[in-house]
Amino acid sequence: MKIVEPKYEILTDISEGGIKELQQIERVARVCYKSEDKITPDAPEYLGINSALKFTPDGESAKKLVGFLVKQGHEAMLEHSQLSVLFTCDRGVANELVRHRIASFAQESTRYCNYSKEKFGGELSFIRPYYIDVTDTDEKRESAEYTPGSTWLDSCESAEILYKDMIALGMRPEQARCVLPLCLKTEIVVTANYREWRNIFKLRTPVAAHPQMRELMCPLLMELQKKIPVVFDDIYTYWPADDQTQKGSMVK
Repeated sequence: MKIVEPKYEILTDISEGGIKELQQIERVARVCYKSEDKITPDAPEYLGINSALKFTPDGESAKKLVGFLVKQGHEAMLEHSQLSVLFTCDRGVANELVRHRIASFAQESTRYCNYSKEKFGGELSFIRPYYIDVTDTDEKRESAEYTPGSTWLDSCESAEILYKDMIALGMRPEQARCVLPLCLKTEIVVTANYREWRNIFKLRTPVAAHPQMRELMCPLLMELQKKIPVVFDDIYTYWPADDQTQKGSMVK
């Protein structure tokens, strides 16, 4: 049995300052306003011989336009750029993630993954809930002192034993998985456009959101605010200075 911590990994390569992503959004949005002439591209040759006069390598026109779109609530234009993130979390958090139906998902399958096989180390992995303390748990278990940590570890070990027993009795993984708990580790890739990511952060980072979801979403939001601030800077959340999950960034 393996205990792992939740984490995330941004799979999409985001350009320096998010300039290329902003320029992509700008190119689409300018069609709405028919203001293509205001685009200030990266390369002088984009506008011809005299284009050097409008050369702005920092994508200034894109920053201004996207900032305007966010401020005005014209967020449909943000749907033309997307981001993929790999989350390592428990099945409970994954169940909440897939409720964002506009996004696309690819998730580790308990139907097809046989965790008793060598490729998984012959063991199951579980996500430790932030509120479960497993320090000194072995000593407490030996002394038959029951704590939330020792009880949780016992339940995970029991689930692993039952799962392997069912596999050994000829059950398929999709049948044996019925004994697995919500804290089973899973990996899920979430791909969504920037408008939907803004919606996800607004729902999943407030203090009232599920604490284990906030464990992932708050640090992710903070990282994206550094990578592409124009799109995400206006979304504010308390992290980690609240009364639930006192953790730092979980960037891989």
